[in-house]
Amino acid sequence: MKGQEGLSEEEIRGNDEAMAEKRTIRRFSVFVLALALFFLLLWLFSGPILGQFGQFLIRDQKPVASDAIVVLDTGVEYYPRLIEAADLFRKGLAQKVVINGNRKTDVLRGLEKRGFKECCPWYEDRVRILDILGVPRKEILTISAEDAYDTVSEADTVGRELVREGFGRVIITTSKSHTRRAGYIWTTMFGDRLSICTVAAKTDPYDPKGWWKQGRQIRWVLAEYGAWVYYWWKRIGA
Repeated sequence: MKGQEGLSEEEIRGNDEAMAEKRTIRRFSVFVLALALFFLLLWLFSGPILGQFGQFLIRDQKPVASDAIVVLDTGVEYYPRLIEAADLFRKGLAQKVVINGNRKTDVLRGLEKRGFKECCPWYEDRVRILDILGVPRKEILTISAEDAYDTVSEADTVGRELVREGFGRVIITTSKSHTRRAGYIWTTMFGDRLSICTVAAKTDPYDPKGWWKQGRQIRWVLAEYGAWVYYWWKRIGA
C-alpha cells in the first residue's frame, strides 16, 4: 500500500526509524558535550573548591604567653606536635609542656592481667624527644589518659587535670587538619575555666591546597569531616 506522497508503509517506517536514530544521536552528542563541559569546569574549579574544604579545617591562632603548652595525642602526625610545643617553649610562651597518653584497650588490659609489662613508662620516648628539643624534663607534665579514645574524651580527661593543676591559659598544639575541631571542642567544654589558644604544628605535612593529591591526606580530610558529623550527631542525640 502507498501512504502519503506516494510512499509505501515500509518506506515511511524506515524514514521514521532514521529520524528516531538521528534524534538519539543528537541527544547522545548533547549528553557527551555536557559531560565534557562538566569535567572541564570540575578540572578548572576543583582546586579552589577543594582547597576551601581543606583550609576550613585549620584554625592556627597567634600564640600568646600562657601557663602551659598542651600537646594533643589523638589524631595523626604526632611528632610534629612535639616539635611545635618545644619551639613555643623555647620562645618563652610557656614554662610547662603537657603531654598525655597511655591509652589502654580491653585487650591490652587483659594482657596486663596475664603478666605483660611495658619496657618503659608510656611517656619516656616523648619526654626524650622534648628534652632533645630543649624542654627540660622537670618542665614536662605527663597525664595518663587510659580511656581517652577521641578528641572529646581526651579533652575531658586532660582538661579537668589542667584545671586541678591551676592552669588558666593554655596553648593547644595539634595537627593542622585537627586544629579547628579540637579548638571548638576544648572551648565548648572548658571555655569558662580555661583561656584556649590553638596552634597548628608547622612541620605537619598536611597541605590544604593539595590534600586531594595524596592518599593519606585524603584519608585525613575525610576522617576529620566524618568526626565533625559524628560530634554533632552525638550532641543532637544527647
